[in-house]
Amino acid sequence: MISSTRKHISQFYRRLAAASACAVALVFLPVSGAAGEGAISPSFAHVDSIMLQAVADSVFPGAVLLVADSGRRVHLRAYGMMGYGTYARPMPKNAIFDLASVTKVVATTTAAMLLVDRGLLDLDAPVQRYLPGFTGEHKDKVTVRHLLVHASGLPPFRRYYLENLSAEQTLHRIMIEPLIYSPGTETRYSDLGIILTAKIVEAISGLSLDRFCAKNIFQPLDMEDTFFNPPAEVLDRIPPTEYDPWRGRMVHGQVHDENAFTLGGVSGHAGLFSTAEDLSHFAAMLFAGGKYGGRQLISPGIIAEFTRRQNLVSGSTRALGWDTRSAEKSSSGHYMSMRAFGHTGFTGTSIWIDPAKKVFVILLSNRVHPTRDNRRIIGFRPKLHDAVMQALGKSR
Repeated sequence: MISSTRKHISQFYRRLAAASACAVALVFLPVSGAAGEGAISPSFAHVDSIMLQAVADSVFPGAVLLVADSGRRVHLRAYGMMGYGTYARPMPKNAIFDLASVTKVVATTTAAMLLVDRGLLDLDAPVQRYLPGFTGEHKDKVTVRHLLVHASGLPPFRRYYLENLSAEQTLHRIMIEPLIYSPGTETRYSDLGIILTAKIVEAISGLSLDRFCAKNIFQPLDMEDTFFNPPAEVLDRIPPTEYDPWRGRMVHGQVHDENAFTLGGVSGHAGLFSTAEDLSHFAAMLFAGGKYGGRQLISPGIIAEFTRRQNLVSGSTRALGWDTRSAEKSSSGHYMSMRAFGHTGFTGTSIWIDPAKKVFVILLSNRVHPTRDNRRIIGFRPKLHDAVMQALGKSR
């Protein structure tokens, strides 16, 4: 079945791999007088005005935006403040953000890509092959692919953290959680399914998720500021997230997601911290067909398989781990191609990659500061992406 995964190598991705061979070499070249020093590129004046207005409108206290076009970074700028009150100091371009659910694609999905590429993980195998403790009615029908496309039958989430469970007890509860629909019949975005995907990675590799990702993803991609449970010495570069009534304090330098916190800060669905610069290394690798620094980290065919819409459930936009652009409504806006794939994070983060129009956009913010009740970013994301595509002359 692994071989069937490989056969989905599209002609487009073969062309992309050839056309983008120089993408990684170019992506960090600053535009003259622009990205290198944070000055405003004339074509991005409207984008900057939108970002600054978002700060004024409290969409978020501050943010960092990075845009690359045809493998070249064309815009990198920080906006606003790290937070409000005692946290009110200018947002630096190298701020380290809690990525929230962007963890699902940068860490967990990419780890699964690597294991499939190495012939160690079969997407169409039952989850029980790798996690025998995944028991219950119809659980034998749930495959790894089901987990990654959010069609496993598992509920979206449970507030395990309110039950004062240990990490081990929480994982046991997830393993025996009853399905709420038949596998493969619906799409319901599920943190639990991605948590289990990460446990599969750990079971196969013999490494914890954070160690596997550090060794196989972050270090090879020179992502020096990307990690779970960030060290204390970088706290001044981490924007605060929310005042959490459950923890009774402002969350700063620890994962915002409560279940991830209960799981020790390392989880498949949340917990990763990173910078816009580091994420551009990651996006450049995917954009270049899996190459980085002269090394082939992931084969183009595996990237093609994971980033194509799976069509496992009628009407679903889900790829494997990733989401794809919806023609009706998408955080990617109206102008990215239907080949675009991306993901958002609850804390106010997102990454969108459009291989057809050769663009990727990374937005990092802490919109949940000081409270998650602020949901203005939902309408803001498509507006921003439309402005970026217009600035690049790619709105047709």
